[in-house]
Amino acid sequence: MNIVTRLLVNKFAISETRIEASPPLELTAGQCRMRIERVGLTANNISYALTGDKMQYWQFFPSSDPWVCVPAWGFATVSESQTAGLAVGERIWGFWPMASEVVVEPVKLTTIGFTDGIAHRRKLPYIYNEYQRCVADPMHQDGQEDAEAILRPMFSTSWLVEDFLFDNGYFGAETMVISSASSKTAYGTAYQLYKRGGVQVVGLTAAHNKPFVEALGCYHRVLPYEEIEQLDAQATSVYLDYAGSSEIRRRVHQQLNKLLHSSLIGGSHAEAMVSSSGLPGPKPVFLFIPTQAFKRVGEWGMSGLMERMGVDWRTFVNRALDPIDPWLIVQQHEGADAVQAAYQLVLSGTADARSGHMLLL
Repeated sequence: MNIVTRLLVNKFAISETRIEASPPLELTAGQCRMRIERVGLTANNISYALTGDKMQYWQFFPSSDPWVCVPAWGFATVSESQTAGLAVGERIWGFWPMASEVVVEPVKLTTIGFTDGIAHRRKLPYIYNEYQRCVADPMHQDGQEDAEAILRPMFSTSWLVEDFLFDNGYFGAETMVISSASSKTAYGTAYQLYKRGGVQVVGLTAAHNKPFVEALGCYHRVLPYEEIEQLDAQATSVYLDYAGSSEIRRRVHQQLNKLLHSSLIGGSHAEAMVSSSGLPGPKPVFLFIPTQAFKRVGEWGMSGLMERMGVDWRTFVNRALDPIDPWLIVQQHEGADAVQAAYQLVLSGTADARSGHMLLL
C-alpha cells in the first residue's frame, strides 16, 4: 500500500514543520486520486501561512490542529479515477497540498477543466477550486512547467492586482509604490504596470536586492528600505504592500503626504499583519484577489479571463526565462528533508531573489 506524505506546519509557529505519513483515502463514486508531481514554493506560500486562518487557506486540505497544510500550485496526474470523462494519466494544473497525493471530486467537467466539488471546499473561494486540463490550458506551455509552477500563481495575482488598479483608475495616483520589490508577485505587478504605462513605478527592497530589482527594468526607481524617506512626499501615490511589515508600512504612510490608497497584498517578510490604526493617510485595505477574478469572470467568462491573462503571461515568462539574463533560476528539492529545508530557506527571506523552488514529495 502506498503511503501519503504531507508537509505540515504549526499554524501558531509557522517555522515548525513535520512530515505526516498516512494511508491513502478510499475513493467513492465521482472522485479521483491525484498524484502530485511537483509544486512551486515562493514567498506567496509564506503569505498563505501567515493568513491561513483569516483567508481560509487551512480549510482546503484539512489536518489536525495546530498542524496545517500549506497549499501550493503545480501539476498532478490522475492516478485513479471514478469520474466519468477523466482518465488515468491525464495531467492537471491547479491548487494542491504540499503532499504526494490528494483526492478530489470533479464537478462541472468540461474540455478545459473542472471544479473540485468535494464537500469541505464548496463554500471556499471558487478560484482555488478551479483546475485546468493541461491539454487545453491556454496558459500552459510544454517545456516551461517548472517556471509555470513557480511563477504562474504569482503572475495571476500580479495580473489581477494591476487589473484592479486599472479598473479603479489607479485611484487618481501618479505613482505606485511597491514594497518587497524583488518578490515575484511584486515584480510581476510592476511588469504589468510598466507595460501599460501612465504611472511611475517605484520599488522598495532590501539593500542587497537593489541591483537585482534595478536590473529587472520594470521599476522607474528603486530604493532600499533605509531610504524610504527619499520617496517624493508630494506625489499622488498608491502603496502596494507585498512585504507585510508594519514598520515599513508606517514609514511609507508617514512619508507620503498624498497617499490615496493603501493595499495589503502579501507578507513576504514573514511578519504577522498587525493593526494599522493610527497611521496617517488612508486606512490600509486587504486586497482579496479572488474578488477581482470573480468580477472579471462575470464580465468576460472564465475562458475570456484565461485568454487575456495568457497573452500577458507568455510575454512575461519568456522574459523571465531569457537564456542570457534570466529572472528565474529553478532549484529542485526532492524528498521530505529537502522539502522542509527549502521551506525554511524561503521563510527566512534569505533566498536568492532569482531562485525558484520546486518541491517533489
